[in-house]
Amino acid sequence: MAIVLGTPDVDGLGRAVGALREWQDDGAPFQLHPGDVGWFWRSGGEATAAAVRTWSRDGRILAVGLLDGPGLLRLTIAPDARRDEELARRLVGDVTGPERGVLPEGPANVDAPTGALIHDLLPGNGWNTDEPWTPLRRDLSEEVPDPGLRIEVARPERAHVYAAVHRAAFDGSPFTEDRWHAMATGLPFADARCLVAYDDEDHAVAAVTVWSAGPGRPGLLEPMGVHRAHRRRGHGRAITLAAAAALQELGASTALVCTPSSNTGAVAAYESAGFRPSPEVRDWHRSA
Repeated sequence: MAIVLGTPDVDGLGRAVGALREWQDDGAPFQLHPGDVGWFWRSGGEATAAAVRTWSRDGRILAVGLLDGPGLLRLTIAPDARRDEELARRLVGDVTGPERGVLPEGPANVDAPTGALIHDLLPGNGWNTDEPWTPLRRDLSEEVPDPGLRIEVARPERAHVYAAVHRAAFDGSPFTEDRWHAMATGLPFADARCLVAYDDEDHAVAAVTVWSAGPGRPGLLEPMGVHRAHRRRGHGRAITLAAAAALQELGASTALVCTPSSNTGAVAAYESAGFRPSPEVRDWHRSA
């Protein structure tokens, strides 16, 4: 059967999210997670559907991609199809040819799981490796230490607090209370928690969202940030510990996060919260 490239409608997003949940495994390389789609849902269901691509054979989804910003495709592949040559060649053709409706002309990046055959085929097609990222993970089989700060689960009536901390943590972020509510309508949010940390003076100092892929599967931190006015006080470690504890309560086996290796402060904060770095990964970049 031929491999079919598709873009789901909003109702069809459930199949793509379901495939992503199924593919999450502690032995798998760092890859696109249902939480990545859930975080994108802050732009609304229709925008999320328009940003998702699926590759299927005989009705079975073999690969899922998320256009996570201009020119960036975050891609993952079913575990038993990562070395499928027909699929890999189709993926390379689709990400290289703008007429295929995946990536536009000009600069672009592709993020794919380590070990997938696509990594062997992209070189020589105008693609080169980009800056390194560091995946980190924390085993959740043991008790997570107390974070040392008051932690609040951001409910709908407190969405404005979470949004304000997020904007103060990420320069130029357009995240708003309305975007929080849009995100909360998404399928993956049923297995998510938004947390806000408060210091001893009851200032909201840090925020994180965690996404479960189901009991016994790895969960994701996306995003985590500390208010710019309250940095260098250990709040990154505290909110990361709270995130790990929340994922543990949701039944996750491990907690995952990935950050640019150049962001040494973030790497250090995650390590201080018991996360262990895995070998660096790199996107593929096309300059023109």
